[in-house]
Amino acid sequence: MGEKTEKNLKEAFAGESQANRRYRFFAEKADKEGFPQVARLFRAAADAETVHAYNHFNAMTGVGTSIDNLSAAVMGEHYEFTRMYPLMIDQAIEEQSESAQTTFEWADAVEKIHYELFQEMLKAVKEKKALANEPYYVCPVCGNTVLGHAPDKCPICSTPGSRFKKIE
Repeated sequence: MGEKTEKNLKEAFAGESQANRRYRFFAEKADKEGFPQVARLFRAAADAETVHAYNHFNAMTGVGTSIDNLSAAVMGEHYEFTRMYPLMIDQAIEEQSESAQTTFEWADAVEKIHYELFQEMLKAVKEKKALANEPYYVCPVCGNTVLGHAPDKCPICSTPGSRFKKIE
């Protein structure tokens, strides 16, 4: 694959992925405002954007073995909490953007957790260990991710554990 085509695929994947999320958020707002047909259109378009993102990612051979994918996740999470978010936090502080600072700090803290979870899973898969058959729980406010059971209160943002989403 040519260098320009690979760059284009990466850019298209990023754009389609962002459009999916944006349209999901727009659909939620339309539902809250009493426009169910607008919400349906946004959800339909979001699903179409996911198809596009999936196709672009596959053209880049973005999905490998589970070991490859876990390794990529470990590297990605490490980059986020060691290089990406610290710079963003500093910039938000400098520009006195408290909401941006908070969301970057929450994401930074959670990316460290994801890094550890992915590292542990990668090690277990490489060593062919038996894997736990337990759900994960995700905080709906900061994204904190825990295995087994939700905490009484999120240690990152203080959201009650009863609000965590169970991922089977």
